[in-house]
Amino acid sequence: MGKNAPQTTVGGLRAVELHYRVIREIVSGQQAFFQSRTQLNTSGLGTLMPENFRQVAELSDQCKELFRLELMQAMEAHHKFVEREYQFQWMSVYMPLRFLLEYGADRTLMKLCEKYEISENRLCFALSDRILMKGNKALSVTIQNMRHRGFHFMITDFGGDGCPVMRLTDFPVDYVMISPEAIQNMGKNERMDNAVRSLVNFIGEMGATPIADGVRDIHQTESLTEYGCLYCAGALSGKYTAERYIRKKSEE
Repeated sequence: MGKNAPQTTVGGLRAVELHYRVIREIVSGQQAFFQSRTQLNTSGLGTLMPENFRQVAELSDQCKELFRLELMQAMEAHHKFVEREYQFQWMSVYMPLRFLLEYGADRTLMKLCEKYEISENRLCFALSDRILMKGNKALSVTIQNMRHRGFHFMITDFGGDGCPVMRLTDFPVDYVMISPEAIQNMGKNERMDNAVRSLVNFIGEMGATPIADGVRDIHQTESLTEYGCLYCAGALSGKYTAERYIRKKSEE
């Protein structure tokens, strides 16, 4: 990633390391998807989480180089999970908007899928809710074109503080992950519950599938199912874990 890039390894760990958590189908409790999250292991600043480096990285093309490293690592993990006989529909990787607007981005992804022998529909690209503030028609067109190739797209942190909810109408994505800020208010009062119900309904009306993030108890899942939200992530579903520690009980 240029002369300011982190080392390949730090303290025996990958400098760029993805962790994964399960997104579950609420009714069955089965894992439906794997969502990845990146951390940077540095020698000087310790471990950096996405909130510490994402926005800075996206000020330059550094974010595109980082994305390629993340995607290749996710593809490697994908094969390992398949070998361990995990059943899941797709694995997510965060995609910076700079890459989404890069000329030939779809061809780059297709070549990587061919190299790693992974079907396009096994990948879902997570987009920050900041995309809703861009109003860039080119982003919408590119997303749609990549979806036609088979890739999935998911907007995260939807419905949190400052999120321009109505701008979702501009972006044809497959999944929308409702922010933990919204989910944590469930059960406080009827108005809060109605707000979450409205978010779920709106996402569905936009042709996307809602996923609730930050779900912590069974009471929330019961309400979410009633609202029409069938997938959840959070404390109830499992925490982010390094690939090497994700094993079936029979393998442990």
